[in-house]
Amino acid sequence: MSNNKYWKANIALILKCLCVWFVVSYLCGIVFVDALNTIKIGGYKLGFWFAQQGSIYVFVILVFYYAKSMGKIDEKFNVHEQ
Repeated sequence: MSNNKYWKANIALILKCLCVWFVVSYLCGIVFVDALNTIKIGGYKLGFWFAQQGSIYVFVILVFYYAKSMGKIDEKFNVHEQ
């Protein structure tokens, strides 16, 4: 039974990360680019920034977030490395 809860927590974390990645890369970088381009940061339009760099930064942050969160899940279900 604990194994089932572990995988539910794992899949929930993966889905959360994928949702954030989808919003940042697809919605902010493609769908809402015109609305975001009305905002400028450092001389660049925000929609352009999300499409070119923002989604990459968020992806790297998500990788570290996933690793840290999986470590906590592993410890909670006692499947962590010794």
